Amino acid sequence: MSLLVLLLALTSVSLNALAQVALRKTMLTIAPLPDAIAGYLGFAIQLLMNPWFIAGMSCYVLSIGLWMAVLGKVEVSLAYPLLSVGYVITAVIGYFFLKEDINTMRLIGLSLICVGIVFISRSA
Repeated sequence: MSLLVLLLALTSVSLNALAQVALRKTMLTIAPLPDAIAGYLGFAIQLLMNPWFIAGMSCYVLSIGLWMAVLGKVEVSLAYPLLSVGYVITAVIGYFFLKEDINTMRLIGLSLICVGIVFISRSA
C-alpha cells in the first residue's frame, strides 16, 4: 500500500471518528428523542439546525468520498481492517473532547486492535 493510499485511508477513518463524536455531542446538546411520534418533526428540525449534527454529517460525506478512493486503489481485504483504527481514534477523541472514560479493559482492547492492524498491514 502506498503512502498516499495509507494517508487517504487514515484521513477517511479519522473523519468517520470525528463524525461519531460530533453526533454524540449533538445528542448531548439537544432535547432527548420524544416518546410520541408527533414530537419527531420538532426533533428532526432540532437536528437539522444543530451545528454539531451538520459537522458530523459533513465528516461522513467526506469520509465516504475518501474511502471510495482507497477502495479504488487496494484490495478490500487489506483496506477494510484499517477501519478498525477508527475505534482507537474515536476512543481517544471521546476521552479528551467528551471526557469519556477509558478503563483498563478498553485500553487492552484498543491495544489488541492496534496489534491486529499491524499484522494485517504487514501481510500486504
